[in-house]
Amino acid sequence: MDVAAQARIARRDRAEIERIREAGRVVAAVLSELGTAAVPGVSTAELDRLARARAEAMGARPAFLGYRGYPASLCVSVNDEVIHGIPSARRLLREGDLVGLDFGAVLAGWYADAAVTVAVGRASAEAERLVAVTRRALAQGIAAAWPGARVGDVGAAVEACAEGAGFSVVRDFVGHGVGRRLHEPPQVPNYGPPGTGPELGEGMVLAIEPMVNAGTAQVRVLADGWTAVTADGRSSAHFEHTVAVTAGGPEVLTAGAEGVSPVAG
Repeated sequence: MDVAAQARIARRDRAEIERIREAGRVVAAVLSELGTAAVPGVSTAELDRLARARAEAMGARPAFLGYRGYPASLCVSVNDEVIHGIPSARRLLREGDLVGLDFGAVLAGWYADAAVTVAVGRASAEAERLVAVTRRALAQGIAAAWPGARVGDVGAAVEACAEGAGFSVVRDFVGHGVGRRLHEPPQVPNYGPPGTGPELGEGMVLAIEPMVNAGTAQVRVLADGWTAVTADGRSSAHFEHTVAVTAGGPEVLTAGAEGVSPVAG
């Protein structure tokens, strides 16, 4: 990355990081509530309604609603849907489904973004292992986000964890910076050689978000222009945190989201 591009990556002071954390608390509260609400028979549209209502009750607004034309407040991706699943009143959750819940909020002009994947009732052994490995891959990626490290170190940590367990990392979609806008530089791939990419510096804020497939890494986008699904129809899982790079190490600003412990083993 050239010097000019590196300079475009924002560095936040402590007060600004705390503002992002406030937005992150909204995101965490919404995802925690949605994790409990994702039961057999509930529609994905009802989850979307709950997400918006909870965020607005906390004084925030959903970051995704209307973003580049996205028609909902929440992304709900079921089973082979990787990301950007559009909620629908006709889509009812069933026992054994894997449900990816991706939500962003903006509060007083500051953004935060996180995602979890939950099982509806009892899932298959493979699905449960996929979720556990993806959660662990997120934790490994976060652990690599120290000042002086490279973006490639984060991606390499995620890739080693996920692919070491026999799964595949999606390459078509990546993480990103976040703060004053939902998507800011740099891009944060979930793969790549260590020691490559932009250098991480104190005050950078990143949305680290592994997307891991049970089978092939290949995906395709449906005719709605949003929903990405696995090319082979097998399940996918997605976890995400908003993370600040600080002198004392990575700080998770969306801590408290159900199932997304920053120290998950």
